[in-house]
Amino acid sequence: MQTLLLILEKLGLYWLAFFGIILVRYFLIAGGTYCFFYSLMGKALVKRGLNVKLAQWKSIRQDVELSVLSAVFFGLCAALILSAYDSGVTLLYTCVSQYGLWYLGVSFVAVLILQDTYFYFIHRAFHNPLLFKWLHYGHHRSGHPTPWTSFAFDLPEAVLQGLFFVGIVFLIPLHFITLIAVLMTMTIWAVLTHLGFELFPSWFFRQWFGKWFIGSTHHSIHHRKYKVHYGLYFTFWDKLLGTHDPNYEKEFTSPSRK
Repeated sequence: MQTLLLILEKLGLYWLAFFGIILVRYFLIAGGTYCFFYSLMGKALVKRGLNVKLAQWKSIRQDVELSVLSAVFFGLCAALILSAYDSGVTLLYTCVSQYGLWYLGVSFVAVLILQDTYFYFIHRAFHNPLLFKWLHYGHHRSGHPTPWTSFAFDLPEAVLQGLFFVGIVFLIPLHFITLIAVLMTMTIWAVLTHLGFELFPSWFFRQWFGKWFIGSTHHSIHHRKYKVHYGLYFTFWDKLLGTHDPNYEKEFTSPSRK
């Protein structure tokens, strides 16, 4: 009994620490990006003809509330992962030489591909009319996505997304550096794809390499049309399974985007 209490106490301390870290990360990256582009750079972006629409405070508040709720479970996932590592049952490691420097890059790309695949299929399932209201409505409640929307998830969706990381540490050897890099990439990418306007130059998405990456324009179309563009990082699954908007490329060939 005493051992169980010690384990729960340790888990609680881990959760509290990670909950705080996740919240700080959210407000610094999502909030900082919103303030910079929508406040400091707002007039300049409007002059450039970019579709910048100021979100209502009610919409932002709803996104923040859902993000805080999501952070509660994400913090629990992080606490479970670290507790499992302490027990020696995960495949996480700390010594780079154990698998070599090259493996850091390979495992990083592998996790991004696996996460993108996982996200595509659960995201597409979320949009089933029988599931949407219960699993994904909160994320689409804002009429126009902003950086605040990037982690605004209903709790069931947050659970399914968080479980990916809980599972992956038992399936693939990952250095802590790799895991942190993936989490930071996910956070920054989510914020960029919810900017509400395209930050990258149009030529990037017209070239062969750029066509495989999801940007703000790609994801904004999803928020407008719902039935297309379910990927997280890459357009591969959308193109392969017919959920790629055939008019997407026109966004980058119009005179206003050149």
